[in-house]
Amino acid sequence: MRILLWHVHGSWTDAFVRGRDEYLLPVLPDGGPWGLGRAGRDWPASVREVSPGTLDAAGVDAVVLQRPEEAAEVARLLGRRPGVDLPAVYVEHNTPKGDVPFTRHPLADQQEIPVVHVTHFNELFWDCGRAPTTVIEHGIADPGYLYTGEMPELGVVVNEPVRRGRVTGTDLLSRFATAAPLQVFGMGGDGLHAGTGIPPSRLTIRGDLKTADLHRELARCRVYLHPLRWTSLGLALLEAMHLGMPVLALATTEAARAVPAEAGAISTNVRELLRCAEQLLGDPEEARRRGKAAREAALERYGLDRFLADWDTVLADLHPRRGQPKGSTALQGNGAPPGNETPDRKGTFTGSGTGPLTPAREGTIH
Repeated sequence: MRILLWHVHGSWTDAFVRGRDEYLLPVLPDGGPWGLGRAGRDWPASVREVSPGTLDAAGVDAVVLQRPEEAAEVARLLGRRPGVDLPAVYVEHNTPKGDVPFTRHPLADQQEIPVVHVTHFNELFWDCGRAPTTVIEHGIADPGYLYTGEMPELGVVVNEPVRRGRVTGTDLLSRFATAAPLQVFGMGGDGLHAGTGIPPSRLTIRGDLKTADLHRELARCRVYLHPLRWTSLGLALLEAMHLGMPVLALATTEAARAVPAEAGAISTNVRELLRCAEQLLGDPEEARRRGKAAREAALERYGLDRFLADWDTVLADLHPRRGQPKGSTALQGNGAPPGNETPDRKGTFTGSGTGPLTPAREGTIH
């Protein structure tokens, strides 16, 4: 199956393009939001960069939309309308903004294009009306257990922390800096010292590192901090858990489902998180035990095989839609088989991330 999609969210795309299909990524000479292509990423050979002007309408079997304006762009480029004469699905990566919880989704009430949410929180809070919806939770290509925790510091990964401010919990960093120095990774960190009032001795701006370098450097920090207030579910958080890092997270949006208490601490009470930070910073062995619990939980719920199997199911249901009349709907209800079950690679139906989390085997932090 040849699937057209734009490179919008690098970490999510990194997982999606490891499936069994062929992936067509538009590329432009100056890159930008409509032409990133592979962007130098080490993706499989099944990921092909294509010039938008040379796209062949007959050479695209389906399109994965990620922004509302992409539907019109596909129709312009291919002369085929997504959801009408071209099978299409819309991936909603973001939490709703504005008048929450009454925020209407851009695809609300239409029934030609199913909406796939990346978290159950998003599906719960977006008002999609009668549009068919389902949830495919994130999948992570396992980077391996890299945790050393040798640096008694807090690692944070966040893009645009100054511009996004309270959304990313940037205002909370000064409180955590009283417990330990911070290592902040990600794009747009310039101005963070001035914006937070934290001196360089307590906050190091590491910038936007390549993925392998990020994983290696992040795993040297004793604890991972996830201060974001309003986000779908930071993939950096799941990557940190895969690395074997203990985590401190605000119990907001999907983090409350993703992070078990035995993985570190999750709370809306910042004082509780600070107390746990101090304990873990002072007890490397307990931090290691918590990190192993975090890794076990992440592997169980956010493994790559489960993610790709879920997408195989959705795409297989989409494909027969080609040529169906407008108004027909291949996905009904929530777009998943009864019980929200999804077939694994061998065709056996298994729950999607619904199994019990593995408890920490050693030690407790209250």
